[in-house]
Formats: sequence, C-alpha cells, structure tokens
Amino acid sequence: MKQKHVVIVGGGFGGVTAAQSLQRAKNLKITLIDRRNFHLFQPLLYQVAMAGLNPSDIAIPLRTLFNKQKNINVILAEVDQLDLQNKKIHFDQKWVDYDYLVLACGAKHSYFGNSSWESVAPGLKNLEQATEIRRRILTSFELAEKEDDLQIREKYLTFVIVGGGPTGVELAGAISEMARHTLKKDFKNADLSKTKVILVEAGPRILAAFPEELSKTAQKNLQDLGVEVVTNTRADKLSIDGLHIGDRRVETKTIIWAAGVTASKLTQQLPSPKDKQGRAIVRSDLSLPESQNVFVVGDQAAFVLPNGATLPGIAPVAIQQGHHVARMIENDENHSPRFDFKYYDKGMMATIGRSKAVVHTFGFSFSGFFAWLAWAFIHILYLMKFKNRVFVFLQWTWSYFTFGRGARLITYKSWKFYDGEKIDLS
Repeated sequence: MKQKHVVIVGGGFGGVTAAQSLQRAKNLKITLIDRRNFHLFQPLLYQVAMAGLNPSDIAIPLRTLFNKQKNINVILAEVDQLDLQNKKIHFDQKWVDYDYLVLACGAKHSYFGNSSWESVAPGLKNLEQATEIRRRILTSFELAEKEDDLQIREKYLTFVIVGGGPTGVELAGAISEMARHTLKKDFKNADLSKTKVILVEAGPRILAAFPEELSKTAQKNLQDLGVEVVTNTRADKLSIDGLHIGDRRVETKTIIWAAGVTASKLTQQLPSPKDKQGRAIVRSDLSLPESQNVFVVGDQAAFVLPNGATLPGIAPVAIQQGHHVARMIENDENHSPRFDFKYYDKGMMATIGRSKAVVHTFGFSFSGFFAWLAWAFIHILYLMKFKNRVFVFLQWTWSYFTFGRGARLITYKSWKFYDGEKIDLS
C-alpha cells in the first residue's frame, strides 16, 4: 500500500508535537519544513533577551529531535505558495504533493499599520530579536557609563516596554532587576539605581487574561521593583529618540514591542475566514472549512469557543492541537470518525522577577515565591531535552543566589546602525 504524505510546515510546538505523535504511523511519510533548523522554546525567549540564558539553552536542532524517528524527513526551507485545490505546496522553486497538510507557522508582531516602528522597537518572537534586544539594552548601559551629559545619560537609562501581557511584564521586571542588582557594581560612573523602566498598556490593566486580583498583584510587584506601569494609554510616534505615551513625551534610546501579534503571512493564502489577528478560523476538528485534509494549529489558528472567544496563542494550546491533528489523521487512515478538539486548560502563569510570579490554575490563584517555583518547574519540565533542563536549572540556581547574569555579551553584525550613524564593528 502506498504511503500517504503528511507535510507539516513549522517546527514550533504545534508542528513538532504533530510530527512526534505520528512516529508509529508506518503507512505515513512525514515531511517537516521550517526556515530555521531548530525548535525554539519561546516561553523562555525573554531570558535570552535579558542575558539570563544562552540561545543554545532554549533551542534544539530539529534533526536531533527526530534522529530516531524513521518516518520523517526534515527540510530547511520556507514555503511561499499553497495550492490547496491541487494539494501542493511550493518551496525551493518546486511544487510538492501532499495528502495531509498541517500549518503551524506561528505569528509575528503586529505594529497596527506602523511597520516603520519595527526598526526602533523590536518584538520578541525569535532568537535574532532576543539577541538584538539584549544588544540594545546592554549597549545603552555602556553608553550611559561614558556619557557626561546627565540628560543624555538619563535617555540611555530609560527603557520602555509597549504591551502589558506576560512578555511585557517579564521583560519589565527583568530589566529593573538587572539594573538594580546584577549590574550595579559593574558600572562606576553611571548610577544604575536611576534606571527608569516604563511598561505601557493600552487596556485597563496588565495581564488582562489573568484574574483581576493577580493583575493587581503583578502591578504592585513591578512597582516594588521600580517599574512605572501606565495603563489605559497608547504608545505613539515611536522613533530612535523616544515616543509619546498618551500626551506625554518620553526620551529613550530603548523601546521594546510586546503588544499585538498577527498570523504568519502564509495564512493570507488560505481561503477560510480570518479573525482580527489574521488567524484562520478553523472547524471544530482544526481543519479548514474548505479543505478537510488541511489543518491549522497554534498561533496561526483561530479556534472559536462556544462563548465566542478564541483560544490564546500559547504553547499548551499548540501542543494539544498538535496531538489532536495527529489523531485526526490516524483516524482518517483507520476509517474512524473525527471528533471535536477540546482544550484542557491547565492555567496561566507569568514571572515578574526574582521570587515573584503569578499563577492561575484549576480555579486557584496564588503569587510570590511558591508561584515562582511552580513557574520555574513547569518551564523546565517543558524543555524538550534533558541536557537543556540541566543547563537551565543550573543557570537559574546560580542567578537566584548571586543575582548573576551569564550571557552579558554585546554582539553585532559587521555593519550596524546606531543613532542613525553607520559604524564599522567587524
């Protein structure tokens, strides 16, 4: 019997989980395509941006993940065209047939029509952005150290994070802790205790997906760390010298974007309806209404719940959807009926700083040190290889007791622009 061809586009949580769940399907051959050669543990990406972890601590080559799985082929490429009618995808200047297609391409940041802001306010979705944010933050401290003009030094020591979700909260707390504890003895001229960290949220509260009590706790924890939390206010007019927060002008050299996402551009080629974030609205079994052999999972999919809400773009959703899609493909091959996807909500968590986190799970909410321990344990547990778990555990233990940061390296490309001037840094 001829093997059916399953093509999975995207090596994130959803794509990797779907591929691993099909490892015993001998009648299927799987092709996993990603434009990067590694799987990234995105929930800890901010730790790379904040010099707490190295990129290799939270990334693992896809070929390493699947080196024992016989029915899969991993390809480094970027899919640029879809032909759902003829069951073909296009990459590397060729068309490839499929029997089942799983789209797990993720999402990127949305600047709400202001694409020019991306160069002055990078988002945090991949390793390149994480190391760029790390470079900007550490460079600002270095430039503040040698700056004699107090007004200019204040600009270098001001950091603005736009977006009060988990990523924004985690970044704001980490920058403040870095300035006040990790780096304070390393700099002699600049007084890092004067570092300003501003977290801007357009909505009425930060961590809007969490219970209101935890949002208030998180805001208080941030304020205790010296973070200024601004809610009900939009950021505007972003530039290399600052931005407007409502009617207020803030001079800063470092802006980080953590507000709003939009689905992968490949989603635009799908004939199905889209939600406001550009995600494809899927059927109850995660397939497309027009193409039952095409599944969309993770940040690329809009799964509508009975109350009209959609599932959030978080790792547990993508993982469970990956498992479900694999089961649906197997059911089709076994001539068994499909069934609806049901999300098992294990809760939400976010860390604010050293020994501070908020957790909401199974109807219970708690915060503080034990919440931070739960956050650390869960994140280490989800890391996909034992080696990474050990490295991360040791790194966090060292950082906790010493306020240390292990990867405080400023790396550049051969040519880089800073303050609008092109400088040779090779």
